[in-house]
Amino acid sequence: MPDASFFSLLRSRFPADPAKPVIVTGDGRRIGYRELDEATARYARVLLARGARRGDRVAFQTEKSPEALVLYLACLRAGLVALPMNPAYHAGEAGYMLGNAEPAVFVCDPAKLALLQPKVPAVLTLDAQGRGELADAAAGEQPDLEPTPMAADELAAMLYTSGTTGRPKGAPLSHGNLASNALVLAEAWGFTGDDVLLHALPIFHAHGLFVACHTVLVSGASMLWLPRFEAPKVLALLPQATVMMGVPTFYTRLLDEPSFGPELCRNVRLFVSGSAPLLAETWKAFERRTGQAILERYGMSEILMHCGNPLHGERRAGSVGPPFRGSEVRIVDEADRPLQAGEVGAVLVRGPNVFAGYWRMPEKNAEEFTGDGWFRTGDLGMVSEDGYLSLVGRAKDLVITGGLNVYPSEVETVIDAVPGVVESAVIGLPHRDFGEAVTAVVKRAAGSPAPDEAAVIAACKASLAGYKVPKRVLFADELPRNAMGKVQKKLLRDVHANLFDGAA
Repeated sequence: MPDASFFSLLRSRFPADPAKPVIVTGDGRRIGYRELDEATARYARVLLARGARRGDRVAFQTEKSPEALVLYLACLRAGLVALPMNPAYHAGEAGYMLGNAEPAVFVCDPAKLALLQPKVPAVLTLDAQGRGELADAAAGEQPDLEPTPMAADELAAMLYTSGTTGRPKGAPLSHGNLASNALVLAEAWGFTGDDVLLHALPIFHAHGLFVACHTVLVSGASMLWLPRFEAPKVLALLPQATVMMGVPTFYTRLLDEPSFGPELCRNVRLFVSGSAPLLAETWKAFERRTGQAILERYGMSEILMHCGNPLHGERRAGSVGPPFRGSEVRIVDEADRPLQAGEVGAVLVRGPNVFAGYWRMPEKNAEEFTGDGWFRTGDLGMVSEDGYLSLVGRAKDLVITGGLNVYPSEVETVIDAVPGVVESAVIGLPHRDFGEAVTAVVKRAAGSPAPDEAAVIAACKASLAGYKVPKRVLFADELPRNAMGKVQKKLLRDVHANLFDGAA
């Protein structure tokens, strides 16, 4: 059986010069490819010495650091299943995932150890500076270890979904999933060993770990490594970068900086956005300011990256582009019948990047996959005549009012164009007469003429059918977001659930 280890693939594509930096931190620390390779061997030896065996899960809830990336790669090297967890998770959230995944080893920040009290066979510590029991133990290990040969369908990593409709679900990804997607993305986005990626994303999530780090490593490129997004530090490093990846919030914050403009972007050949919808106005404002069009793409934990606007060709505001090479998209109705171009329906996907099913959830998998292998993403969208996918919302966010479907993004587009509106979120709230009432929650711009409820409703009436017009418009200083910047509409629905009590 040929070795399909994703780590072996990455290692085979490391640059000829092993001293070439793979990571340069904001404070000037440089880590070369040889140092990275040797560190992953040392860390892998520690994990194996603590009892982890091929196929076992290794969970880690650590702050972003080069050592945290080394730990992830060490899992791949040793044939273990890496399980990165958001450092913001509280004891209950982390405890559920540990109980569900049953890892052989858990690595966490020493400051959280007493609070978490993990019931795991082996526990090691690693702090935000890359110090702790794991690093100390690794320092005494040998810097070489042959990667464990793996089959393409063996598990390499697992992420837990956000769990907005219940308990988080484990989404395991195979060595084949990771390898196919990394190669496709590097090709689609023109990555070479000359690229320098500005990395300010977290690495507990698919975007920062699988998209950003994998494209760099599979290309033998380099990263400018920041623990988190801070606009002044990003602006200082941007002239040294050729690529930047970010969530939409990154780009809106850059646009808020008066010094941000073409000169700082002079060496950047590509800006990529994902993890949350990019407002068309942000896309347009960024292009006006810099002369560059942000490349928006589409993916999720279960499928990695599936679609993207082209590197060479038209990048459309409000679209996530056509499928990547080898991936497929199908739009279907409630009976899984394929729809025509331009018709809105459920987004189904298929391809080598798509996971095989949720962790220990056979009943859920039977629901989420069609008989011929298409995965139900839970998104609603449509495909243009020339193959570009546009998303109109999550199926669970669809508002059904008086028996008629309202797609939130259509209403949000109208509201976001109202002068003085920064952003909006359209939700459905319980209503005795309509079933659900279309409701908008709006963030207004500071220092601008502030539209009131009547003005927003009037704008909607001028552009939309009557049943799509919000019954109420609420205003908020900020819209609630999760760790990756997605607006938490479920939270908005929960907070305002009783707004229409007694309404007829």
